[in-house]
Amino acid sequence: MNERKLRRRCKRDLRALDIQPPLQVEALCEQLGDQRGRPIRLVPYPLPTPGPFGVWIATESADYILYQQETSKAHQNHIILHEVGHIMADHQGVDVDDSFLQAMTGNCPGVVTRALRRTSYDEEHERQAELVATIILEWASVLDRVTPRRASDPSVQRVQTALGDRRGWL
Repeated sequence: MNERKLRRRCKRDLRALDIQPPLQVEALCEQLGDQRGRPIRLVPYPLPTPGPFGVWIATESADYILYQQETSKAHQNHIILHEVGHIMADHQGVDVDDSFLQAMTGNCPGVVTRALRRTSYDEEHERQAELVATIILEWASVLDRVTPRRASDPSVQRVQTALGDRRGWL
């Protein structure tokens, strides 16, 4: 899939999630999982270094994103969004005969159907996943600064929706 097509698809999919600023990565994953009918479980894990910072493991019933627990929250969010990029682009995983992945899959109950970990950014699917993470973070950084906070009162929310500027996944 070329970059332009991936950007359009990503933005379309993100609009359907109705994510409101400020971006909460956990909420995005929850809504994406609900939309797909497969929960996304986020698992902080002390991944060995040097090595990948994140791993996406799909089982028959859920998707698991293992991410480096030994880094900053901002970096963790980026790692998670990169793995979300693999999910949104529907990348196919690798065989789980790799010893690293076999060790990681012990953290994910169920039969593993596919798994992905970064080996290099030379691979097309890694560049695509990074592009999805970048799109999400760019959108969030702009909207977090320009969008007024959403009121907690449902009546005020309706007024904000009706009279406010349209902001979102443009």
